[in-house]
Amino acid sequence: MQEIYLNPEHAPSLLPDGTKWTLVWNDEFDGTELDRTKWDYRLSMMGKRHPTWVDDGVSLDGNSNAVFRIYEKDGEICSSQLQTGYNYMDTIVEKSKFGADDLQWPIGPLHQNKFTHGFGYYECRCKLQETEGWWSAFWLQSPIIGCCLDPKIAGIEVDVMECFHHGAIAPHNLFFGGYGKDMQNRHVGGVKGLDTSVYHVFGVNWNAQGYTFYIDGQEDGHIEAPVSHQEQFILISTEVQGYRREDHRPSSEAYQTLKAGDRFLVDYVRVYDAVNEK
Repeated sequence: MQEIYLNPEHAPSLLPDGTKWTLVWNDEFDGTELDRTKWDYRLSMMGKRHPTWVDDGVSLDGNSNAVFRIYEKDGEICSSQLQTGYNYMDTIVEKSKFGADDLQWPIGPLHQNKFTHGFGYYECRCKLQETEGWWSAFWLQSPIIGCCLDPKIAGIEVDVMECFHHGAIAPHNLFFGGYGKDMQNRHVGGVKGLDTSVYHVFGVNWNAQGYTFYIDGQEDGHIEAPVSHQEQFILISTEVQGYRREDHRPSSEAYQTLKAGDRFLVDYVRVYDAVNEK
């Protein structure tokens, strides 16, 4: 891997060898306020407001970290998700009419994406959470995933990093075909036993030949096909364990995490283009 320094005050990027790279987008999380020109909060899912996804669970610590935390509000344990774009299926559907007819498409208002991008190297440096009551993720999603059966057109969910358990990175996943009965999956890699007291770097090289995943500069698997040719947006997310179960209630571990005051820290997110592919 190539170590590329953007600034001597920041950690270097760990970029794949054999390619010349140019930076096209980044956030170093400097200062004390989240840059809302780059990020928005993801608050809804599949047309419904999620009661535990909030717009105040992320802060900047003044030391170039975005700090994700969980807290209790109105009897729920809440956390935050950041995104640079929007999935058209997520927005809350508001009652409307199609002209004079009492009909409407089950789609909420559309939003202008803040940042979407195609082929390139996507990288996140972060310090993982310590406790079992919540999980973290760094991933890419298409604004129109599931709009048709061709993932080249509709796009693919690309899970670069998902940490569900202490020090363990789940296999890197591709989801395509939407999120219903047509959904398909490919996965590769994954590790256990990462030191959660230090930062780790997670990346994916997405190009016409597929997706190659990296952890701390070391390749952790390649998936050749299918490949999205749709521009996609970036998400950094945390979720509380338990809310995806049938009873939609936090797990016992979530209450322990709440008491412990655990944190998930993100040092930077960067996107590079391969110069020789443009």
